[in-house]
Amino acid sequence: MPGALEGLRVLEIGDLVSAAYATKLLADLGADVIKIERPGTGDRARQRGPFPGDTPHPEKSGLFLYLNANKRGITLDLRHPRGQEILLRLAAQADLLVHEVHPTAMAAHGLERERLQAANPRLVMTSIAPFGLTGPHAPYRAVEVVAWSAGGLAALNGDPARPDLPPLKAFGQQAGFQAGLNAAIGSLGALFARLSTGRGDHVEVSVQECVASILELTFPWWPYAGLVASRLGAKPIQPLCFMQCRDGWIFLCCVEEHQWRQFVELMGNPEWAGLEIFADRLARGRNFDALQALLQEWCATQSVQELYAAAQARRIPFAPVSTMGDLLASPHLRARGFFVTLAHPLAGDVTMPGAPYGLSATPWTLRRPAPCLGQHTAEVLAEVGLDAAALAREGVV
Repeated sequence: MPGALEGLRVLEIGDLVSAAYATKLLADLGADVIKIERPGTGDRARQRGPFPGDTPHPEKSGLFLYLNANKRGITLDLRHPRGQEILLRLAAQADLLVHEVHPTAMAAHGLERERLQAANPRLVMTSIAPFGLTGPHAPYRAVEVVAWSAGGLAALNGDPARPDLPPLKAFGQQAGFQAGLNAAIGSLGALFARLSTGRGDHVEVSVQECVASILELTFPWWPYAGLVASRLGAKPIQPLCFMQCRDGWIFLCCVEEHQWRQFVELMGNPEWAGLEIFADRLARGRNFDALQALLQEWCATQSVQELYAAAQARRIPFAPVSTMGDLLASPHLRARGFFVTLAHPLAGDVTMPGAPYGLSATPWTLRRPAPCLGQHTAEVLAEVGLDAAALAREGVV
């Protein structure tokens, strides 16, 4: 069956995660994504790994192989005037260009909006930048930990009651993935609007704002309750926390009074549960330090899966804290076919997450593995009437 986005041509210019994830989401739905990499070294994700056997290889990075399946790949030096001319020829036949070139370097890479729009008035251009394209911080550069911190998530992973403990960043490029997701949504919105207007739009994505937009209810807690939220507490609705069992971690969630009563019964109605300092959820929140120690003592004797099953039977919404191995072995995810295996000519069989959604009439598919560096340069350039061999002699590809 045809993909939902079959017939859509997308150009991608970027390093690591944001632009690559945005276009991966489109490629998986059938879009023809052409990934443009710098000659010689390519996308920095090729050096990031993880690698089979922990041996670095530019064609075997797990991160790159996941983000770039279903795409065609070319090399093109966009700092070269001839490379910028070729970009314009490619853009003239494209529907969407997604990039994460820094705002201060866009002009040097031929990414002026006016120039591209002149070549193709219907082109949608999506620009991903750490702090957006406007405002006093627009010229600032930022790596992942900066974006994570600037967006507020690192503070949520700290502990306001323990200033000696630092804020924390989650592993990997999570801010980049959030930016990529928002870039894909914004791009599709602009493409839908083009059906009415006939003209392309410029979509702007701020990584900082993508992070700040997923902070749940943490903003109102300060003006409403005078509380600074964190992963370890300072919330008025305890217990809502992580506890260590004898074989792993579990997330405790019993905010409602009926859930708390069921949990107390599950614990065997310990005497301390009847103390006045734990009388209701506000009292439990105020006295959470004492409550946490008592809960941890009991949970340390429990098995994660047994406690999870017992809580579920009583309609208490606990959840195991899954490791990566737990997810790969999950009977539920296996039954849904979430993880998929794709053969790559150099990396071999690669297991990766599939799509987190399902379309019945136009399903997502894995059509091809991630491209080797420059694999489709001759093919793609021939489609716009150019000779890749001649351009290679010029040092452009």
